Amino acid sequence: MTLEIAIVLGLLVVAMGLFASEAFPIDITALGLIAALIGTGILSPAEAFAGFGNEVIIILAAVMIMAGAVVKAGVMEWLGQAVERMGGGQERQSILALLLVSAGSSALLSNTNTTAILMPAAMETARRVKVSASRILMPLAFASMLGGSSTLIGTSANLAGSGMVARLGMEPFSLFEFVGIGAMVSMAGLLWLVFPGSGLIPAGRPVDEDNDGEARGFIATLCLPEGSAALGKALSEIDFDDLDTDLLAVVRDGKRLSAHHSRKLVAGDELLVRATRDGMLKLKKSAVFTLEPDLHFSERYGGKIEPVVVEAVVTPQSRFVGQSLRQIGFFDRYRGIVLAVYRHGRSRAARIENLQLRGGDLLLLQGPEQDIASMRGSADLQVLSRIERAVLTRGEGLSTLGAMTVAIGLSALGLLPLSLALLLAVIFVVVAGNITMTEAYRFIEWRLLVLIAAMSGFGLAMEDSGAAAYMAEHIVRLSAPFGPVAALVGFSLLTVLLTQPMSNAAAVLTVIPVAVAAADGLGLDPRMLAILVTLSASLSFISPLEPACLLVFDAGKYTFFDFVRAGTPLTLICVAVLVVLVPVIW
Repeated sequence: MTLEIAIVLGLLVVAMGLFASEAFPIDITALGLIAALIGTGILSPAEAFAGFGNEVIIILAAVMIMAGAVVKAGVMEWLGQAVERMGGGQERQSILALLLVSAGSSALLSNTNTTAILMPAAMETARRVKVSASRILMPLAFASMLGGSSTLIGTSANLAGSGMVARLGMEPFSLFEFVGIGAMVSMAGLLWLVFPGSGLIPAGRPVDEDNDGEARGFIATLCLPEGSAALGKALSEIDFDDLDTDLLAVVRDGKRLSAHHSRKLVAGDELLVRATRDGMLKLKKSAVFTLEPDLHFSERYGGKIEPVVVEAVVTPQSRFVGQSLRQIGFFDRYRGIVLAVYRHGRSRAARIENLQLRGGDLLLLQGPEQDIASMRGSADLQVLSRIERAVLTRGEGLSTLGAMTVAIGLSALGLLPLSLALLLAVIFVVVAGNITMTEAYRFIEWRLLVLIAAMSGFGLAMEDSGAAAYMAEHIVRLSAPFGPVAALVGFSLLTVLLTQPMSNAAAVLTVIPVAVAAADGLGLDPRMLAILVTLSASLSFISPLEPACLLVFDAGKYTFFDFVRAGTPLTLICVAVLVVLVPVIW
């Protein structure tokens, strides 16, 4: 082992630890890797930063913008409404119809967006067939992840893999190269989820009977308006249960006091409470209490605007992670307010503006309808609840979807490069007024672009330093007694395991150089191995760390082990399909 190899492998171990611990944002970790590779002389600055000029970055940015525009146009909501009417009231048929739509949609949109937009349809399906939401939400997320592997633009992992094989001297993946294998893997996975695998999905009480579905979890701050009937009353005299609310603490003159039943309320007191979703709506209408954030909204807008209230989840890669609402300047940035915050497992009283946000936090937002609607497709917040009145007309929605369809068609026919076709589609929807350039930039997940560009440089370092060949040599030696099939299984499972601490794209960019270097020693085609690794990266079902899984984690009341139990056999089934079919097709 040379010094260069030791440095690169050491950096890989450090990076995996940082990705897993989330000690730093993923883009900071990736940029730190690039800085270390340049500082140690393993890569020149031109080599290290070449990934930022890769065509894949333009394609991915354009896909994000178009996906955000499609979501904003309400196209997915129309689809969700159609799904609600499908299935004929039968549990298995209804769930299968929903999962097919989820898998099909995520072939063109991100699985996170697909899951978020279809969640209301999933809840309605659960109500109609009288099953627990947990029976549907986890399969919904899994289906979106399965479908994303079917096309080049369905997941960032496929685009990242295409860029890496091009840098290694092979032909990049074509737009629909994975459609056949993606469809077979998706169908195998969906059939497993709906039939034999359904027994592994947690089954709670049906939605209509599930009173815990409104579990007390939203932390909020209340004020006493002038003339409030609560002034001068002891806490024991106020029926908080009727408001579906728990009182946690009283804040008086900046000091936190216990919620003792004999304590009397005075003017200027603030109450820290934990309330259900219904409780939050009751508090908004209450004449006794005022939600403290509502005061700011009223000061700015008065009665001129009829606000909407929605739920939104903080994405794991959000720029807001680690910052408080006060630091973000949320009110000024989005023209909306955060009424309350729900965090899984949190019950300690706190003012919400001082809470440092985490991935998976659920926010109750209020704001002007158009501004709340513009958040749809955001990389930082995924709006979950449906906005009833569409901001765009049906014609504008169809034109947005049509522009994306034409772009994909022109590329598939070989008339235009995919990057140019998608770029022209973006220009069209902006010029047509469907989205603004400000919205377009907001739809882009900049952290993911930086991660892919930086990890592309790291993949090149794996190749140039000899670290990939070093690891490949050991893999070949270990797998030789068991044959090439064992090597295929090994590479697939290695990629799946790496997607747990790392992102799917980062895992692909790390493993592909190793797989390509091992191809000759195993007597296998290097492109075939690269495709196997790329497709395996979408099979991260065994933990709830994938953004699509985080979206359903709290809504379905799952535990970490629920994903291990239901996701492990699904992963093994999909790996088996890939190992059998990928060598046959490629």
